[in-house]
Amino acid sequence: MDNTTFNALAELNRLRIVELLLEGPLTVGDIADGLGLRQPQASKHLRVLLEAGLVEVQAVANRRNYKLRLEPFQELDSWLETYRSVWDERLDALENYLQKLKNKQNNQN
Repeated sequence: MDNTTFNALAELNRLRIVELLLEGPLTVGDIADGLGLRQPQASKHLRVLLEAGLVEVQAVANRRNYKLRLEPFQELDSWLETYRSVWDERLDALENYLQKLKNKQNNQN
């Protein structure tokens, strides 16, 4: 897994931009308005996301729409999957332990 993705998403405004783009393509102005940022700030964050390969630009007439690229997020999801299985095992073990404690307590009453 490339650190570029994590570095790009580590900044709160960039993460919020990704969340906005989940709804579909937006212009810089739409993003700036949605986050309460000035357009130069939104452009700066979009440039980082673009360089990280997380977004792409589509020219529609005289507008530039930014949209999410799915591939990096699918790669991130695959990477996280290994950790999900570890946590699932640990949570299952905790659930079993708590159930044993509950059963033990019920048997004592």
